[in-house]
Amino acid sequence: MSSQAQERLGYPTQKPVALLERILSASSNPGDVVLDPFCGCGTTVHAAQKLDRQWIGIDVTHLAIGLIEKRLRDAFPNVAFTTHGVPQDIAGARDLANRGREDKNYYFEFEKWALSLINAQPGNLSKKGADRGIDGNIYFGRTSRAIVSVKAGENVGVAMIRDLRGVIEREGAGIGVFLTLAEPTKPMIAEAASAGQYEEDGFAPVPRVQIVSIEQALELRDRAVRLPARRNDTFKAAARDEDRKAQGKLDL
Repeated sequence: MSSQAQERLGYPTQKPVALLERILSASSNPGDVVLDPFCGCGTTVHAAQKLDRQWIGIDVTHLAIGLIEKRLRDAFPNVAFTTHGVPQDIAGARDLANRGREDKNYYFEFEKWALSLINAQPGNLSKKGADRGIDGNIYFGRTSRAIVSVKAGENVGVAMIRDLRGVIEREGAGIGVFLTLAEPTKPMIAEAASAGQYEEDGFAPVPRVQIVSIEQALELRDRAVRLPARRNDTFKAAARDEDRKAQGKLDL
């Protein structure tokens, strides 16, 4: 897909919806079940929903699953679907984190899943090389940026908040978000408060360093992070679409 295409969401291997509509229209009928076992950013399931097909999408990465969920809700406000295999509560989050202690790949998947809760973009999609203390980014205002640090361990402390403060100062970022599975300690909360407030012209000030628990993120999603003039283009929002009840016509 062209880098300038309006429907582009920011996922590297995204295909045009029109291409998948054409394929599904030629090979299935309304009500049929469409399976995409490597569904990436969800173009096939988007087209299937639009063309009144049932669908099943599968992907191995939580980054893709989070993006697909957002894409479908943006495009089809009344869509109903069930997501299997991702944490649905704090117990599921702890299970994924525990697996990450034994297998680094699971740890990176925990990070991606946690970032998807607050609509943050992973700082390093490939995880090749050092992340320099940046697990994720959220963009707001015209050019402002919040840096996210994700912690899946039980041992969190005030030094981690100081480290995050150092990263946002080094990067010239406006806000730092400490996203943690474990509950923060009182010294951590005090250290975060000592970082002061961040102000964006025309908006109320917000804490410069914010501690967000995974439990809060599960409940509030992106509302768990306080940002002035938040932009919804971490991955761009899919344009609102309409379900079609009749099979699309092929221009042959």
